[in-house]
Amino acid sequence: MMKKKILFFLLLAFLASAVAFQFGSHEKRTKQQFATKLSTDNLLAISWQNAFCQMHQRKRECRNVKPSHYSASHFTLHGLWPQPRNKQNCRGKRKVFLDKALYGELLEVMPAAKSGLQNHEWKKHGTCYGKDQNGYFKDAIYLTKKINHSVVRDLFNKNIGKTLTKEQIGRAFDKSFGRGAGRKVKMMCSKGLITELQINLKGKIDSGVSISDLLKNARNAKGGCRKGKVDAVGF
Repeated sequence: MMKKKILFFLLLAFLASAVAFQFGSHEKRTKQQFATKLSTDNLLAISWQNAFCQMHQRKRECRNVKPSHYSASHFTLHGLWPQPRNKQNCRGKRKVFLDKALYGELLEVMPAAKSGLQNHEWKKHGTCYGKDQNGYFKDAIYLTKKINHSVVRDLFNKNIGKTLTKEQIGRAFDKSFGRGAGRKVKMMCSKGLITELQINLKGKIDSGVSISDLLKNARNAKGGCRKGKVDAVGF
């Protein structure tokens, strides 16, 4: 009787190990596939840096910001996130080493790179994007600059200190990128301030891609806040 019990428990242990191995192997293969296959379903997160700094005043990138600085009147890059959201932390090189010129561009649109945000974004999201570090950040910079050269950025810049609604922002996206584009955008707020826009994009991203096409094919955004204040530079 004792031998049968021992054999039974040994069999259970073997089956549990086999299942764990199979699950681990599947997860490893899945993450490797994410890392090598180009992501065509992505979310671009851009911040209104003045509001971010209002809540993180000790951050290095938030010290001594002047009205003439880029981040005082433009959206800044938070990250480019392959979807679905669980597509994270794929295998690959963790530390970020960018070409010198590209790093200079990144510092402009991502001031938080001074605090190492690029390392976090690459490790968590970029490793699953399907391009190398230079390709990933080049695409994210390109998208951020396109938004900053649109009516959307003009709307924010002209309404600093005032309240904007989700509908106003949606109309600005429609005007810039085509009818229905505004439905692909989620507005994030904290303490009454607009902190971030999260933009759904569908399609292959490169330096010549049309954001209108990426927005047209993307899924509609859900949730977020309905209105918020556009914060000015300074505390």
